[in-house]
Amino acid sequence: MNIHQQIIASAQKTITIEQEAIAHLTSLIDEEFAQAVATIYSAKGRVIITGIGKSAIIAQKIVATLNSTGTPAIFMHAADAIHGDLGTIQHDDVVICISKSGNTPEIKVLVPLIKDTNNTLIAITSNRDSFLGTQADYVLHAFAKAEACSNNLAPTTSTTAQLVIGDAVAVALLDLKGFSSTDFAKYHPGGALGKKLYLRVSDLTGMHDKPQVTPDASVKEVIVEISAKMLGVTAVVENKKIVGIITDGDLRRMLATNDQLDGLSAASIMSPAPKTIANDAMAIAAKELLETHGISQLLAIDDKGVYAGVVHIHDLIKEGII
Repeated sequence: MNIHQQIIASAQKTITIEQEAIAHLTSLIDEEFAQAVATIYSAKGRVIITGIGKSAIIAQKIVATLNSTGTPAIFMHAADAIHGDLGTIQHDDVVICISKSGNTPEIKVLVPLIKDTNNTLIAITSNRDSFLGTQADYVLHAFAKAEACSNNLAPTTSTTAQLVIGDAVAVALLDLKGFSSTDFAKYHPGGALGKKLYLRVSDLTGMHDKPQVTPDASVKEVIVEISAKMLGVTAVVENKKIVGIITDGDLRRMLATNDQLDGLSAASIMSPAPKTIANDAMAIAAKELLETHGISQLLAIDDKGVYAGVVHIHDLIKEGII
């Protein structure tokens, strides 16, 4: 076996081991899981998630997922908790403690302190019979038979199982809350994901002047308008309504087939009935139209059919929609 074959075999083995572990988790989702999620759902406070080592990193990711889907959550490092950060936990909070073994020294010190606060304690652990598992109010069983590591030491399968259980909790809460795409956009206003959910065509058309000529405009006027507005296109407009479109490609084809430009007008070189989109449509809809028709620009119209501006593919790229 050469080195490339060895690498491929190792990677496939890792994925297979973790895949089988994840598949097994479905059988471990039980009434106790439902009770734990219901407790979080009805809690008046936040979700405090703690752990140590690689489990702490997983805890931070689960915190991020919960916060982004409408469940307030805070990360508390288990080592820091026993050195002053225990005050993070407030009266109505629910605490989730993540540990593969459930028997690490820090967890054994931390768990009794959490129990003394009378907050609900939920364990995510591979070992139900561990100190953490027996002390917790609810156990979410993130069982991992073996790590993908050939020495069965490096946290791989176990952290994957923890992450999947965390995702299962977050999505169950999302569904219970009826968390919508609109809600998601509120929590992601600056990211590409959020923009796909709230950015409208009008936000893009408002970024540019509207290139437009009348049907009787000369070829020179068309060229000047396309060049001045720098969108590679102009609408042909009559009585505020779009009657055609001229792109820089149309101009190149016209110049290639006509030696004489005298007598040519916008109406004679335009493409009639161009693709349009409502100015109040979502920007993601503009992306889909552009991709479907293999074009770079769309003309937008308002609710009365009046020409509103141009959406360019570069605008969508700039905003992260594409």
